[in-house]
Amino acid sequence: MAILINENTKVIVQGITGKVGSRQTRLMLDYGTKIVAGVTPGKGGEEIYGVPVYDSVKEAKEEHRIDASVVFVPARFVKDTCFEAIDAGIKLIVLVTEHTPVYDAMQIKAYAKTNRTIVIGPTTPGIISPSEKIKIGILPGNMFCPGNVGLISRSGTLTYEIAANFCEGGIGQSTAVGMGADPVVCTNLIDLLKLFDEDGQTRVVAIVGEVGGTEEEIAAQFIKEKMSKPVVAYIAGKSVPPGKRMGHAGAIVERGRGSAESKMRALREAKVKVAEMPENIVQLVKEALREI
Repeated sequence: MAILINENTKVIVQGITGKVGSRQTRLMLDYGTKIVAGVTPGKGGEEIYGVPVYDSVKEAKEEHRIDASVVFVPARFVKDTCFEAIDAGIKLIVLVTEHTPVYDAMQIKAYAKTNRTIVIGPTTPGIISPSEKIKIGILPGNMFCPGNVGLISRSGTLTYEIAANFCEGGIGQSTAVGMGADPVVCTNLIDLLKLFDEDGQTRVVAIVGEVGGTEEEIAAQFIKEKMSKPVVAYIAGKSVPPGKRMGHAGAIVERGRGSAESKMRALREAKVKVAEMPENIVQLVKEALREI
């Protein structure tokens, strides 16, 4: 089992003919992802690595069953691209594009909720389930391995760095999800924790957070009151000074909230084991697995 995706998930690539879209299509296909179509307006009739290209999602859906879309289009086209997929009835969208305008992200989030569509991102590295041999997005498949630990991360790079540390330590993943690092993300931490808590394969959930926003602080209360499975965490950015943005658009600490210290404190109060360094999370997961 996995959350959100499985070996039978049929995927389309919106923006498949672009440099990034075509390259990532090849890598997803190589991993085992079932990509049935691509969409680029004006490019209908072409093929990319044997994948047929259509001018619209509607045209693609007339010819194929589609469960999910992955978006590789410039930021200015993201809202229309996501709305097109939502209007076509696609229930999972992985929005990889960076620099999506905040107001556009807010509109996508609201429209997706109205239509009961899950949107991961923006600025997400994607989703991967090693046991199901499917990845949607840009996560490097060779750094993940099948197992029973769910991984949720706000940092794209740390997602696969920590997954690789897990694999070296003999810990596989059920599913790994990159939430996205923008100030507004369309699917929040609590939403993903609920899915992992209900997943039969997942035994422990690992959160990789970072400074900025209050996702982890809000989720701490949910973990304390609702989660039935153990949760461990690592929060990046302990040295970030207040008011200083570090890399990600959402990584900014303001008025004492959103700091690594406040997040770690809230999580520990919720009985979450929190690693001081990224390499320490491996041992905490092993301890959690032994205690189940």
